[in-house]
Amino acid sequence: MRKFKYVLIAAFALLFLSAVPPASAQVTFGINIGSEPVCSYGYYGYAPYRCAPYGYYGPEWFNGGRFVGAGRWHQGPAFYGHVDRHYDPRYGYRGAYPARGGHFDNRDFHEFHGTHYSDNRGRYHSEQQHGRYNGEHHR
Repeated sequence: MRKFKYVLIAAFALLFLSAVPPASAQVTFGINIGSEPVCSYGYYGYAPYRCAPYGYYGPEWFNGGRFVGAGRWHQGPAFYGHVDRHYDPRYGYRGAYPARGGHFDNRDFHEFHGTHYSDNRGRYHSEQQHGRYNGEHHR
């Protein structure tokens, strides 16, 4: 009688499990970083990726009048170039910012005065620190 009881319980369990419709789970994952900001003189290499004013980036950040990129849109090897930190809002800059969608006006950068090196992600290095980053990291 005991065996029959266990067989009957197992049969009902199988019946109930087979009656349940299979769950169809769909998992999607994506990262949308959006399009690269279009700015006359480049954009900061950190969120919110605001357009940088003329004078923040030095001439090595441009190739044929086109900004080489910073932050998550930078492609290629690590890059260190001159920047003027006086134009960084993280360090007190409160001046005007160019509107998005502007175009480089072929300035010659003769007025540029770099204070630091920055990598493509907006991290600063002084002249002394930069000596450690030469070779394949510096263009």
